[in-house]
Amino acid sequence: RPLTPSAPLKEEPPVISPFSDDGGAKFKRGRLTHRLLQCLPDLPGDFRFEAARTYLARPAHDLSLEEQAEIAAEVLAILGHADFAALFGPGSRAEVSLIGDVSGTVISAQIDRLLVTDRAVIVIDYKTNRLPPAAVDEVPAIYLAQMAAYRAALRRIYPDRPVRCLLLWTANADLMALPEPLLDRYAP
Repeated sequence: RPLTPSAPLKEEPPVISPFSDDGGAKFKRGRLTHRLLQCLPDLPGDFRFEAARTYLARPAHDLSLEEQAEIAAEVLAILGHADFAALFGPGSRAEVSLIGDVSGTVISAQIDRLLVTDRAVIVIDYKTNRLPPAAVDEVPAIYLAQMAAYRAALRRIYPDRPVRCLLLWTANADLMALPEPLLDRYAP
């Protein structure tokens, strides 16, 4: 049975409950943010706002105009941020399957976002409906092990390029780079 890093055998940190005191708003917000980050990058930049607005306005989402605007603004800010634009731009791909042998263990994973260039490989995993840590050294070990496994598998595929790993906490749209030395401690 292959190891699935995004569905580890160890216990994960608690999710934001859809029945929490906020009525599940953070849970719903994270799920919608994840979906927009998956789909919007495939659209030309000038169509993204309208596509986000149309998607968020669907009656099934039951969002106020203010909530729709906030979510769209957060997602579009990430997609348009100069430091992150390439991560979600041409050549990057959503929902990429990754299967490989890492130190004698077969892993099977679905990467949320992958960018492969001549200079580097960048992998982003969305953490939906999880409370984001205040600092990178507070990231749960289970996520660090997951990303270290992704990195190890991708290094086998792209041995000539560095592999950078990032977590995107969708509850607050925070993109967090994971330092190499931190991931080294969790390498498979």
